[in-house]
Amino acid sequence: MKRHLLIITPVIVFFFCSICPAQMVPHQVGGFVLEKDIKSYADKLDLSSDLPIRHMECIREMEILGGEGFKSGLIAYGTCDAPGKIVRIKLKYADGSKKRFELLLKRFKKKFGAPDEWRGDPFGIVLAWKWSFVDSRNKKISLILQHNTRDVEAKIGNSVKLTLTGQLQKELECMKKKYPQEVKSSKASEPGGKKQKAVNWDHHIPR
Repeated sequence: MKRHLLIITPVIVFFFCSICPAQMVPHQVGGFVLEKDIKSYADKLDLSSDLPIRHMECIREMEILGGEGFKSGLIAYGTCDAPGKIVRIKLKYADGSKKRFELLLKRFKKKFGAPDEWRGDPFGIVLAWKWSFVDSRNKKISLILQHNTRDVEAKIGNSVKLTLTGQLQKELECMKKKYPQEVKSSKASEPGGKKQKAVNWDHHIPR
């Protein structure tokens, strides 16, 4: 009996470990889901803000109307390889404090493990950590959590960016093939003293 248990236990452990990585890959945040059709969020987006991204005209972005715990955001979708499918979610948290950033970072690490790459600057103006994933369908996804204090080229405060990097690249390649003459070179580039409301962490953390 003991011998059978010794044989079965490693198999069980291997099975659960093999499914953990796929479960930990985030596909959504703030109620928006990667690869979902942009039309399904018509009631959550400012449709009049729909514009193409400069030097990436095959990708268009729309501003969100707001949401629980978020001040603003941009949802990007493709128009060439997979028209209408969301490829990137960029959201700015309503609480832009350093304290909230540290709380978010702690929870991100607990859920996704240590970051894969430091994306901030050496002066402490922009603090940013990046995670890279490959899901069960072999699709690459990147996640960036950022705290910006003064850099006017980026969003001030705390923000999260979830990108389906492989599909984003497919959109660019599709544009190059269909519209080679239009392709241009570009680089893939709370106040103290107030009682804080309870935080819905499930809504704030990608899943």
